[in-house]
Amino acid sequence: MKFSKRIQAVQPSVTLATEATARELRAKGEDILSFGAGEPDFNTPETVKSAGIEAIRQNDTRYTPIGGTDRLKDAIIQKLERDNHVVYARNEILVSCGAKHSFYNLAQVLWEEGDEVLIPAPYWVSYPEIVKLAGATPVFLPSTEGSDFKISPRQIHEAVSPKSRAIVINSPSNPTGSAYTRGELEGLVEAALEHNLLIVSDEIYEKIVFNGFEPVSVPSLSAEARKNTVLINGVSKSYAMTGWRIGYLAASPEIVAQANKLQGQSTSNPTSVSQAASVEALIGPQDEVVRMNSEFQHRRDVLVEELRKIPGLSCYRPAGSFYSFPNFSAYYGKRWQGKTIAGSLDMADFLLREGKVALVPGIAFGADESLRMSFATSLENIQRGIARIAATLEKLS
Repeated sequence: MKFSKRIQAVQPSVTLATEATARELRAKGEDILSFGAGEPDFNTPETVKSAGIEAIRQNDTRYTPIGGTDRLKDAIIQKLERDNHVVYARNEILVSCGAKHSFYNLAQVLWEEGDEVLIPAPYWVSYPEIVKLAGATPVFLPSTEGSDFKISPRQIHEAVSPKSRAIVINSPSNPTGSAYTRGELEGLVEAALEHNLLIVSDEIYEKIVFNGFEPVSVPSLSAEARKNTVLINGVSKSYAMTGWRIGYLAASPEIVAQANKLQGQSTSNPTSVSQAASVEALIGPQDEVVRMNSEFQHRRDVLVEELRKIPGLSCYRPAGSFYSFPNFSAYYGKRWQGKTIAGSLDMADFLLREGKVALVPGIAFGADESLRMSFATSLENIQRGIARIAATLEKLS
């Protein structure tokens, strides 16, 4: 069988593979503690579930307009004005089957062979792969724990070439939990606009922030920023609705029209029932979002404190999201049962096989010195997992 060059150039999702391996081992009876999941462990709020059930009862189970119902678009518009202080019209909104789908649509209609897209690293695993599927080339802008996993305007200036078309900004970030302040974002946006770059602002974790951090939506910074930004968001993370598969983008009518055309020839509309539930999520009571966020902050505090007690391990304190990105590199070069731990892939395999703890290797995010550890799990699992990690690392020599 001959496969296309574009699909052969794409790597499978390591995060999904990690979860699949953990499930397989559990099915064999092994006690695996998994910290790989990129989804909240809470249930979808009852009011949202009720809205979905009512949609079924009302036979709201047919095709909708390709890019989403007017009712959901209006709820998104209301949310963006209320929370992000930016105003959009219906023809500037496209609803898709998750934020990943929104980014995929965008890449397919905007970029092609010969184009470059700037991506800060560490990065979400799907950014570069989706860029490559469009035929374009990802260009990485590295950051480290020492810079709080943030890039600088200078890096943008240095990375730009005549082929550069766009830059992706993800704040708060997957995998590090780093988040930019208003001033920092203003500097990045100014540099991007100077080089006529489209800004893709992935704000999917905007509501999961800690210690009073105030997230800033890029298009709200200025009229020019709004004109040159594609905002991507969804209900999956903030409302524990990963399986409902609803994301959206807000952009110029021209971009939305082209993405809508593509969606019409691929998935067509997102699920009607999920759209009805998402209306309730966006404009209904937000109490559950606040409650979940408070619990995430408590878990983060415990996780970071306990990880930092492990000799040689360092861990940035996330400002948002439900991920930590501890640095395990002090243990690289050590051996176990005749095998050398050469990097994050070996470390992840070692912790899984010997410690029964599943973490995602950092090399998948462009940072081999670290592993991603989600704290979207119970406090008990976090404490047990870290104890296992500490005990397992002691076996290295």
